[in-house]
Amino acid sequence: MGRDVRKGGGDDEAAKSFQKLLGDVGAWAMNIVSSVGIILVNKQLMSNYHFTFATTLTAMHFSMTGLMGLISQSLGYVTSKHVPFFDLLWFSLIANTSIVGMNVSLMLNSVGFYQIAKLSMIPATCLFEHLLHGKTFNREVKGSILLVLMGVGICTVTDFHVRMGGFFAAVIAVVSTSLQQIFIGALQKKHSVTPSELLSKTAPLQACSLLLLGPFVDYLLVGTKITDYQGEFSAFAFILLSCALAIFCNLSQYLCIGRFSAVSFQVIGHMKTVLVLLMGWTLFDTQITMKNVCGVLLAIVGMICYGKATERAKHPPMDMASSPGKKGELGLLLSTGGEHGKDGPGILNGSSAYDGDDEEMGYRTKGRRENED
Repeated sequence: MGRDVRKGGGDDEAAKSFQKLLGDVGAWAMNIVSSVGIILVNKQLMSNYHFTFATTLTAMHFSMTGLMGLISQSLGYVTSKHVPFFDLLWFSLIANTSIVGMNVSLMLNSVGFYQIAKLSMIPATCLFEHLLHGKTFNREVKGSILLVLMGVGICTVTDFHVRMGGFFAAVIAVVSTSLQQIFIGALQKKHSVTPSELLSKTAPLQACSLLLLGPFVDYLLVGTKITDYQGEFSAFAFILLSCALAIFCNLSQYLCIGRFSAVSFQVIGHMKTVLVLLMGWTLFDTQITMKNVCGVLLAIVGMICYGKATERAKHPPMDMASSPGKKGELGLLLSTGGEHGKDGPGILNGSSAYDGDDEEMGYRTKGRRENED
């Protein structure tokens, strides 16, 4: 009888683990598909229809996301839990600084330096995770991250030109983006809210602030007022499609960081860069070189090694696991329940994310022309 009970309990645990695995895979799949889709849609929108108002477009994304959050709450799909306004305001300030900083960095610097700045977000996130949460990363994890950075760098970094103002913009963007992604997990854990509940709180605040700030930022960056834009009906259809994809992109980012960690999100996030390159070669006849192929393969190997390294860190040797003061790599990619820092008061003691690829597309073409001149 007792044996049957134990067997039944084991089956329940296996079923729960399988359900969590499906949830993890689904969250990553949603993020990769929606992120790659929104990049391709925005590339068409900004290249073919000349809608280069990237910050304002991001405001539209959050407006649509916030609207869907309100609709979900009214229908009872999402509960409204209290999150202090100061925490929401602080998070929105950092998130909006990240968006504006990345756009300004791309405008003032070459595309090559801009890509280096994006690659530096992983080391920056590791540093802040260590400073804020005391997380440590073993040698295997560090080595696999280095492989990913080298691979993506080989693929994307070409020209290298930086201005002093662009350098400071890049530093601000890297710091704010790293903190933003860490705070997503911190707010979820601190206030015991789900990703959808948190997103429904932060999206309206980001939307309102970006709708006020976006047109001015875009005017400074591209020299054109959004009120002067005259687009075709198909252009507005692309804008709506971009906003629809943004809902899934924002939600999946909150899901992924809530389940895993900001570092894992950054590492696997580079899979989107690899997919965009591959789709560019196949769909847009972009020239492919042996350097690109080697970089893509190296990045993929690094991501596989990162997954294996974090899985091994989840099951350390018995002598290490029993030793006090030893910490494994937290926020494991392949764990069934994402772990974060120690519990405690304040936003920095728990563990939008918006990776910024879509809102940055608007300045790539213009920034590249200026740098070549």
